[in-house]
Amino acid sequence: MENLDKYLDIIKTMLVEYGPKVIGAIVVLFIGLKIVNSASKAITKLMNKRKLDASLIPFLSGMTGMVMKALLFISVMSMIGIEMTSFIAILGAAGLAIGMALSGTLQNFAGGVMILIFKPYTVGDFIEAQGYMGVIKEIQIFNTIITTVDNRRVIIPNGGLSTSSMINYSSESTRRVDFSFGIGYSDDIDKARDIIMAEIAKFSFVLKDPAPFVGVGELADSSVNLTTRVWVNAADYWDLHFGLLENVKKAFDANGVSIPFPQTDVHLFQEK
Repeated sequence: MENLDKYLDIIKTMLVEYGPKVIGAIVVLFIGLKIVNSASKAITKLMNKRKLDASLIPFLSGMTGMVMKALLFISVMSMIGIEMTSFIAILGAAGLAIGMALSGTLQNFAGGVMILIFKPYTVGDFIEAQGYMGVIKEIQIFNTIITTVDNRRVIIPNGGLSTSSMINYSSESTRRVDFSFGIGYSDDIDKARDIIMAEIAKFSFVLKDPAPFVGVGELADSSVNLTTRVWVNAADYWDLHFGLLENVKKAFDANGVSIPFPQTDVHLFQEK
């Protein structure tokens, strides 16, 4: 009977000491889970509103929920009186080791997240980055896949794309096409300018505003270089680039305007 009373006293003492903590921890756990679920839904709605990639939203939402639940679990255990310092230290050491082993992969993952959030380019854009030029075919969480102009498939890690310079040729609706046409010093500048402007006018897709420009850009060693600037819609860039070069060359030839090119004169002397 004495042993029973002793055990009852121990139970009473534990209930008095730990009962409120356990009840408080249960209440905090219940309320915390409700808050975590509400926060996860709010984050998902925000990501949908920002129009993030559909494959990225469930992953980020789930990862965020797991992190918040882990923090809630640690808080609840601490309220009960369980020492979590050693547990947290072990988790930190394990996380550090895993992070060092997967540093490159994690960098590519972080880069993919940043690309999908801020959208410096989208599928179908023509970009130049990491020594390659091509059309974006697919944006994955670790890599971006492009197809080059000669139909090569290139897989570029997202880590480098998110931290280095990149040119997106498709981000703007219009582009300026720049040319430099060289004529001889003896040729008529006004005549050459009129020829170039006439050839530009033959392309119906050339924009009127800003207006085409032709002017003397350089007095070079063997030529007068006429700088030519023409604005077109981005889709018409290469049609004008190749077409105007060919047409101006033919027009210069037909109108007697010379296009100087480097020449070397060799003089032979015979010694007597």
